[in-house]
Amino acid sequence: MKISIVVTQEEHFKFAQEICDTIESSALLRGTGIAKRTPEYIQKKMSNGDAMIALADGKFAGFCYIESWQHGKFVAHSGLIVHPDYRSLGLAKKIKSKVFDYSLKRYPDAKIFGITTGLAVMKINSELGYKPVPFSELTTDPSFWSGCKTCTNYQILQSKENKMCLCTGMLYDPKEKQKTPPRHPFNEAVLSRLKKIKQALFLNKILSFVFLFKI
Repeated sequence: MKISIVVTQEEHFKFAQEICDTIESSALLRGTGIAKRTPEYIQKKMSNGDAMIALADGKFAGFCYIESWQHGKFVAHSGLIVHPDYRSLGLAKKIKSKVFDYSLKRYPDAKIFGITTGLAVMKINSELGYKPVPFSELTTDPSFWSGCKTCTNYQILQSKENKMCLCTGMLYDPKEKQKTPPRHPFNEAVLSRLKKIKQALFLNKILSFVFLFKI
């Protein structure tokens, strides 16, 4: 089976709805929060050349798009998804790597960042040279954070004034001297524990509010 990963064009508009549906169903299956996308938004990214799609014999296999913030100072990769029929083939890593290299050429001076709750994405990011950072090192553009409104964890983000959530922030700065292998090796056990600690802290606060309200 031959899978090609290419920069999107208008001919790929027909896959927009399927991409949105796959992203949403995948998030529901994992039980994680998600910022929902619309087919129109995906098509806009496609027509601007700010997205890459994986195709297997003409069928949708995977996707990821690029967003730029603060006049190109920051770049984020969003909507990384692999169709269920093509998982366990290492395709997510291949798409992410392609988008990463494409971003470095398209936005050479931008810092590349992302926020995620997925350990698989964290591992891929780490292998590319990203490092975990506090949200204060990410973009301050309100448009980026407003994109989290449809996520189930948005109230947590708001309560922390966009400084903390269940997601982990990760950043790649092209101005930093990179090493091979990356200077920030992925430690799944540590990041998994960090995620659990965050969840426990937020849960305790919610329970405290409920208890006070009942009193």
